[in-house]
Amino acid sequence: MGAKEEYAIILDFLQHGYPLDPRPSHRKTPIAQAIGVEHFGLLELIPKKDCFLQPQEKVYIGEGKRDKVHHISGRLTLSKLTETARTEVEFIIKDLVDQNEKAFLEFFNKAGPINMRRHQLELLPGFGKKHMLQVLEVREEKPFESFEDLKERVKLLPDPKQAIIKRILLELEGEEKHYLFVK
Repeated sequence: MGAKEEYAIILDFLQHGYPLDPRPSHRKTPIAQAIGVEHFGLLELIPKKDCFLQPQEKVYIGEGKRDKVHHISGRLTLSKLTETARTEVEFIIKDLVDQNEKAFLEFFNKAGPINMRRHQLELLPGFGKKHMLQVLEVREEKPFESFEDLKERVKLLPDPKQAIIKRILLELEGEEKHYLFVK
């Protein structure tokens, strides 16, 4: 299903499994909720025996030898996250957007139409036709070099970083028709 993640960031670690799991405690396994670093997939991870995972810890979940994660038990939706994980997710996404500003600027520099009537830029919360047209016009002169550059050159633009974060959260809810960042 979609793109494979190499690394994930732990959102919450439940040493004794989910509290609402009806199984007896000796049957419950520790569980971690995490978000993929590259494609923002929400994942449920089963840690290796006697491994304690910390929220905000980056763990390897790729094809090679994993030191802390036994296996990925599945994907999650935003609604299935614990309260702790839900609180963490927005901060982690913000950090990941900050760390990968260049990649997200590529989106503003290269985004194209979805169909005759809609453009990828219009899928960002707060971005309408006017903003989209301005971004397209201004990027013709030269590509955007930073979020600041984008904000300076396109007047009255909603904060591009916030728009991306909000869009990722919308996509994580799993109700979207088009996905820009979550794979």
